Amino acid sequence: MSEALREAVDRFTSAYPGAGELTATAIPGLTLVRAAAPSGLVHAINRPLVCLVLQGSKHVTTGNQAFTFSGGASLLITADVPTVSQITEASAERPYLSLVLELDSAVLAELLAQVDGTPPPGPVHSVAVDPTETEAADTALRLMRLLDRPASIGVLQAQLVRELHYWLMLGRHGPAMRALGWPGGHAEHVARAVAVLRTEYAQPLSIARLAAVAGMSPSSFHLHFRGVTSLSPIQFQKQLRLIEARRLMLAEGFGAGRAAYAVGYESVPQFTREYGRMFGQSPAREIRQARVQIGFAA
Repeated sequence: MSEALREAVDRFTSAYPGAGELTATAIPGLTLVRAAAPSGLVHAINRPLVCLVLQGSKHVTTGNQAFTFSGGASLLITADVPTVSQITEASAERPYLSLVLELDSAVLAELLAQVDGTPPPGPVHSVAVDPTETEAADTALRLMRLLDRPASIGVLQAQLVRELHYWLMLGRHGPAMRALGWPGGHAEHVARAVAVLRTEYAQPLSIARLAAVAGMSPSSFHLHFRGVTSLSPIQFQKQLRLIEARRLMLAEGFGAGRAAYAVGYESVPQFTREYGRMFGQSPAREIRQARVQIGFAA
């Protein structure tokens, strides 16, 4: 892994001490992460992304897979999959640092049409960790240097993002990247249904409609949806609802009942039970803890 890339991310994130762990950049889809201490568990349903870890360590679980990785490794997620992550090694002297870029299946489809006309191999895992290759790190460094020249971002960022996709596709992450970009593949069809679920998670679930959006029969849709995301459509919707309800309570000040109804629950007791199973404690207890932490911070 390039030491120059680590230094560039360290310098950039140090300049925004009030930004918290996540620092958005002027390059669309590019986020930088800096943490001065280990974190708690973070539940999310990620969009396709690559995370280049530059310093510190992180642990990620999804389904029955678990990964622990450190500086010099890259995490690739090529489908909307649920993850539980935790920064495990970080300090003020050696903060956790990473660079995260959202992946664009349209860019990959264009690249595949130019350089590789063969379909991807059989089923591939949607989440993988591998050493970051030199070409990918060098391209990421040029993206970081571009941030120092704001007037040039609009002209150059698209080709650098495309180049990073290219090197990832040619490297160890190649099979998963090709599966993400392959036109007409199962990942593409499932992604259409996921887009509907992400915007309409609070509405009653219609498998027939989602299957039609994906261009599949209901039975085929169930099979391939689970194969791509590791969840059934109902489980996927439930996790979306619970994650959004948690955000509403902790970031927007909603009470448990108001949050439950806002994300589509008709029963607060059911919401409370499912929330406890996912996050390990009741909504009310988590709200109380958050208020105590805010009081200490003040």
